[in-house]
Amino acid sequence: MTFEKVFDKFDWEEVKESIYSKTSLDVEIALRKKGKHTLEDFKALISPGASEYLEEMAQLSHSITQKRFGKTVQLYIPLYLSNECQNICTYCGFSFDNKIARRTLSNEEILKEVAEIKKLGFEHVLLVTGEANKTVGLDYLKNAIQLIRPFFSNISIEVQPLDTNEYAELIALGLYSVLVYQETYYRKNYSLHHTKGKKSNFSYRIETPERLGNAGVHKIGIGILIGLEDWRTDSFFTAMHLDYLEKKFWQTKYSISFPRLRPHANEHPSPEGEGVRAMSDKELTQLICAYRIFDEEVELSLSTRESPRFRDNIIKLGITSVSAGSKTNPGGYSVATESLEQFEVHDDRSPREIASMIRTKGYEAVWKDWDKGFTVSGLQFPVQIQNTE
Repeated sequence: MTFEKVFDKFDWEEVKESIYSKTSLDVEIALRKKGKHTLEDFKALISPGASEYLEEMAQLSHSITQKRFGKTVQLYIPLYLSNECQNICTYCGFSFDNKIARRTLSNEEILKEVAEIKKLGFEHVLLVTGEANKTVGLDYLKNAIQLIRPFFSNISIEVQPLDTNEYAELIALGLYSVLVYQETYYRKNYSLHHTKGKKSNFSYRIETPERLGNAGVHKIGIGILIGLEDWRTDSFFTAMHLDYLEKKFWQTKYSISFPRLRPHANEHPSPEGEGVRAMSDKELTQLICAYRIFDEEVELSLSTRESPRFRDNIIKLGITSVSAGSKTNPGGYSVATESLEQFEVHDDRSPREIASMIRTKGYEAVWKDWDKGFTVSGLQFPVQIQNTE
């Protein structure tokens, strides 16, 4: 049975009502549980009633994270290869209907970007494109991975969903992980946010993590775009998706990200704006802690969409990786600083400033933590290497 078939057994409104009806007793039971937490526990932890227990949730989340991940925070950086896109999405600066200049990096430009990123100290890179299969399809991605593979320990991608055999080809070239966000699990309203292009196919999108699992990728990142629909209900379905994937592809690692809507070209959504489901910093803290209590193994990532103050204060409460020094436009580090950004960055501090902040919190900033090429007596072993700042 596929995840979509499991998903279709649930009704959005019924799940929402169940979350909002959770009581203080439900929250206390979840917080005091020993062993594996259930999805019903997760509902309680993300419910409005759990807001009164945020301090206890934060302490528990902090303890669990230190036990599993130690006092380290992974650093990564996005490398935008193209802003060309065939989708029309209401929330994205790259949307096809935005009449802006499009740019796709050449080999020479990619290498210039790599040179600047390496100067910053990064060993982990996330390749990002719009969804334009003819321009930045499989062949372009294969070329880009082969081009930069000698320079990075880990290569991740956040691009259009692909077929299983296409993912397998990229993995063979050195692809480490793939991030693919459903944006919202509310099928009824999905088409309102995705009006044209392949991304409007809800079923193909929601089946992508399973194709990745079947292809044998090392790590899968999932999540929602917070602000499109009710964040509590959407987060429940994300947790349900995670739970399903961990059981089916138990050898794979997983990560959850927490992108909130940010202003972008041709539109500047406000938390008070019509159609935008606002989420406060306190609620985002609650959600992060709820995920950590629910799943001790999952990696939790926070991008530069968030403010410096929030990122500084959330470090100890469950987050295991952060981006730093991000540019969200193709060529933004070296060759095209004036080109279109996908969204406005909120935390524009340099990577070194972020690393320094992490140290002041008593944690280590990890720039590199994985090498596959360690050989002993003619045999290859995967080895953990922590190169900390």
